[in-house]
Formats: sequence, C-alpha cells, structure tokens
Amino acid sequence: MESKYNAVVSSIVEVSPTMRIFRISPLGWELPDFVSGQFASLALTPQSPKAEPSEPDHESVKQDKLIKRVYSIASSSKAKDFIEFYISLVTSGALTPRLFALKIGDKLELGKRMVGMFTLEQVPKDNNVVLIATGTGVAPYISMLRSNILGKEGGNIVVIHGAAHSWDLGYRSELMLLDNISPRFSYFPTILEPEKEPVPWGGDTRFVQDMWIDDQIITKALGEKSTPENTHIFLCGNPRMVEAMFENLEKDGFVIHKKKAPGQIHVESWG
Repeated sequence: MESKYNAVVSSIVEVSPTMRIFRISPLGWELPDFVSGQFASLALTPQSPKAEPSEPDHESVKQDKLIKRVYSIASSSKAKDFIEFYISLVTSGALTPRLFALKIGDKLELGKRMVGMFTLEQVPKDNNVVLIATGTGVAPYISMLRSNILGKEGGNIVVIHGAAHSWDLGYRSELMLLDNISPRFSYFPTILEPEKEPVPWGGDTRFVQDMWIDDQIITKALGEKSTPENTHIFLCGNPRMVEAMFENLEKDGFVIHKKKAPGQIHVESWG
C-alpha cells in the first residue's frame, strides 16, 4: 500500500538495546497545541521493514491498512519543532519492531490530534504531586517537567521510577539534575536486577509500590505526610504496579480521578 507520510525522524537516542527516544518532526505542517500528559499516534505501513529481534505479524495485521499505535509525549508542550517519544521494543508487537528499524531521515505518519486526560489540569496549584512510573511510563512526566511546572509556585514534586536495570532508567541524568537544582523536586530511581549491573548499584532495589509503603522517603521529600487533601498521585506503566499502588492508595483514602467524579489518583496503564 502507498502512504503519504507527514513526518520525519529527526533524532534517535538509544537508551538501551530495547529502549529508544525518537524525535519526530512534521513535514509542511505545524504541530498543534497539546497539554503535557497527552499522547499522539505514530503509524507505518505493514510493508515497512522490521528490526531484529521480532516475531511474525499476527493475522490481525492487515496489509492494506496503516499500523497505528499511540504513545505518550515526552517533549515540552512549548516545543513546536518536534514531538518526542520514549518507546520500548515489543518483539511480538506490530509497530515497535518497525519503528526500531527507522533511521534519521526516514518518514512515517504522525497523528495531528494529541489527546488524553492524564494531565495536571485538575490538580490544585498548592498540592504536592507524586509521579510514579515503570519503564517508558516516565515519558509524560518528562513533558510535565519540561513544560516548566517547577517554575510555578506550588507544592513539591516527586518522581519514583522503576525499571529492571539502571540502563533502562530513561531520562535519569535529566531527573538527577533537576533533583540537584530544584528544592521542590525529588527523584527516586529503583531497579529490580542489581546483580546484572556492570558497576555496583548503590540505590534502591524495591518495587515502586513498596517504596510508597515506606512513606518516610515520600514524607521527607514532600515536607509533610501525603494525604488526599494535599497530594495528587499519577501512575503510569505496568498494570501490576498500577493495581498494587491503587490498593495501597485506597487504604490511605485516595480515590481515582474521573471526569465526573474528581479524585486524587490519575492512571495511565498498558499491558
């Protein structure tokens, strides 16, 4: 099939063998406004080459239709030259093996509508914000931080990011820098397989939900104990983490945020 691609790969950063940061720039059109925490779609034709390792396409992949998936945006909402995505290779997936075969200058389709409710718009300005992620789930938080939420008056902000290995902690250097320069920001990375590290890992090795239960680190970072009245919690990543965190938060009186029933737990998950 033929496709009139409307965007080009302008940058690729290999975070690890299975994780990459892509910057996608529009060709002949202007990126629309969006709110940090929203997502956009990327698409390629089924005829596009696949990177290895990858598995054969599922029968649901139609040869006459674009393969389209949505990904959280990592770039600042103020950026107009490109949209940045932090993407993990899924060898059984239809699109990511094709995305990982792309090179700088290759073209693809970028959706022109950025959507999603996983944003800070419903958070009171004086509330603390705890952003919890596994893997590439840190991407929307990077967009929020790059869009100058630390430059505004408000509560403290915490990022807890879990991964299997230290090299899977995308944006770690950027988050560590923010931790060093901003009195309102704290960053807590954790990994689950420290024995595989080439250099001894001196940081946390717990599941992120276990770090939440040990509320001393959160209380110290926020300057007060987190409650539904003073803190909003964002969860993005593995559904098992989201489910475990939701159980923990529910015990503390937090409730999930819905459009018609505002709460303090904001969720973005995938399987």
